[in-house]
Amino acid sequence: MPEPTEPGRAETIEAVRCYWNERIHDLEIVRHPVGTPGFFEDLDAYRFEKLHYLPRLVDFSGFRGKTLLEVGCGAGIDLARFAAGGALCTGVDLSRTAVDLARQNLGQRGLSADLRVMNAEALEFPDGTFDVVYGHGVIQYTADARALIEEARRVLKPGGLFISMVYNRNGWLALMSKRFHVPLEHEDAPVLNKYTIREYRDLLSGFSKVDIVPERFPVRSKLHQKGLKAFLFNTVFVGAFNAVPRPLVRRYGWHLMGFAFK
Repeated sequence: MPEPTEPGRAETIEAVRCYWNERIHDLEIVRHPVGTPGFFEDLDAYRFEKLHYLPRLVDFSGFRGKTLLEVGCGAGIDLARFAAGGALCTGVDLSRTAVDLARQNLGQRGLSADLRVMNAEALEFPDGTFDVVYGHGVIQYTADARALIEEARRVLKPGGLFISMVYNRNGWLALMSKRFHVPLEHEDAPVLNKYTIREYRDLLSGFSKVDIVPERFPVRSKLHQKGLKAFLFNTVFVGAFNAVPRPLVRRYGWHLMGFAFK
């Protein structure tokens, strides 16, 4: 897919910054005021209920003493888990709103991290700074995916690990959205790209070893619980999809998890 020209890329980056400065991911499900301990607990509980696969694939306690950078850290939900597990954490996000929330989140939990407003397509760190770079659900919203990935590779130490996730163009949610004309979450974002497994592998081709794991299969939605569509999705579709042996539908996972070693 074509990359933005340099002037167009600068405009896109600014549009992405403005978009995420005005929005908080998963705000629709929280029951407590923004910035309170209950607010962050709501976000954490919903995220890991929806993404129950994530702690199985990513050992948040397995990086004790390792330097870890999260690009697109958002409100610091995942970063807090890495910090609690003993990682030496740095978090960057294009959005000042996100960084401020992450600072509150970690501070309330008694955790520490170096948090900065920064464009992940032009990281302000020397080569070979980190043992791990993590970016879950970030690449698809960035102006220049290749630039972000190359920056992640650059700041990794030799043998370092880049953990990332993109949306699967052939995933079940993309197919349902197209078939039933239901918009995807943040479909109005300035950038929202989806990738096939082959395209994602191509993006990560600068790394020495790459594993891609399709994940994120249907679970009952807390955002839609009433009406015929909610019943058909939560009861009929979720039940039927998950009754199919996973090897037969694995390639349709909505999330493509990438594990790339420098």
